[in-house]
Amino acid sequence: MEIEQEHTGSYYAATVNQVTNYPPLQENLRVDVCVIGAGFTGISSALALSERGYKVCVLEANRIGWGASGRNGGQMIFGVGGEDKLVKKDPGLADLMWEMGWRGHEIIRERVERYAIDCDLKYGYVDVAIKARHLRELEEAEERLNRRNFEYEHRLLSAQETSDALGTDVYIGAHLNMANGHLHPLNLCIGEALAAESLGALLYEQSPALKIDYGDKVCVMTKHGSVTADTVLLAGNAYQWVEKSLRRRFLPVRSFIIATEPLSGDLLNTVNPQDLAVCDPNFLLEYFRLSADKRLLFGNRFRYVGDDKDVIVANHWPKMLRIYPQLKDVRIDYGWGGKIAVTINRVPQLGRIAPNVFFSHAYSGHGVNVTHLAGEVVAEAISGTMERFDVLSSMPSIPLPGVNQFGDAMVSLGVLYYGLKDKL
Repeated sequence: MEIEQEHTGSYYAATVNQVTNYPPLQENLRVDVCVIGAGFTGISSALALSERGYKVCVLEANRIGWGASGRNGGQMIFGVGGEDKLVKKDPGLADLMWEMGWRGHEIIRERVERYAIDCDLKYGYVDVAIKARHLRELEEAEERLNRRNFEYEHRLLSAQETSDALGTDVYIGAHLNMANGHLHPLNLCIGEALAAESLGALLYEQSPALKIDYGDKVCVMTKHGSVTADTVLLAGNAYQWVEKSLRRRFLPVRSFIIATEPLSGDLLNTVNPQDLAVCDPNFLLEYFRLSADKRLLFGNRFRYVGDDKDVIVANHWPKMLRIYPQLKDVRIDYGWGGKIAVTINRVPQLGRIAPNVFFSHAYSGHGVNVTHLAGEVVAEAISGTMERFDVLSSMPSIPLPGVNQFGDAMVSLGVLYYGLKDKL
């Protein structure tokens, strides 16, 4: 049973441009498309459909961007997930997968400009290396970009260049890619919701979908109303409950972030001085960047199922100081977490559970980019253009029996296993 909630106590919620306050659904509507879930997947799809002239209704159980879309690290990174598997099976898909891997970036860039969305979009990103094998992986990534004659700045960084760029000696090298970047995800999500509303989309908050009646027309029921639609998109991701069969397809994995007070003086010159988004290569990765007001946002995953700021800070504090010991006297203003949907093979899942009921979820930590691609692809499919949807929906899916009952235990075992692998 879903309980309507306000936003978590994150830095993003505290600095949002506009607090949304859409009413709960209290009538019976008839629309072309009903979208369940108002995170990036749902809102991106709703905007793409509204741009195509569809009458769209979005039902959100809590607030716009309440889940992972409004809590994540804000890093916009290339890739779909599963590209290598698909291209190995069908080499003719190589160009299409490359184009789709960057399409989410293009959509975000276009929407920020078209709808004047203020979301602190900034370019610059590095994958860092901790061990020699990571350097080899970065060299392969650079070779792939060179083969594509990639137009944006990209290059390998030596250990010294990495230290100069990031202000830490922890890493032995890095790969710079100026096409990737970072942003304020909640402001982006709400900005896109406002854009969809301006084109006629109907948005309802505090309106969890309780039941779906399938058929030629689909009826979605809430506590005080209903929506009858030609087509439905299930976009609840890790917080999706109404269609329980989808819960067996992914693990709800928690990730946590802390945010320092705004940095100033010498700290600004020594903590990530080039203002890059950073990810390490571990399975239980650490990721960080600066916010627009110069806070360090530092993220990591660990075995914890709560949302107590003190617990989150206690876990992240020593990890952050290992990279930036100069922050030992800095105040931590925020600590929050949330669930992302992760598949065993890290492949996102798009598909249909009925001819007119679509789903898209499980981006395994790359949601900022892939959700925007998925929104466009689903809108295309609803409009009758199936090529990209058919490719993405053909990606293999590995079911997870028992995840509804033992999901937290499975995630804890996974954290232990991958933590050991990271140390090898």
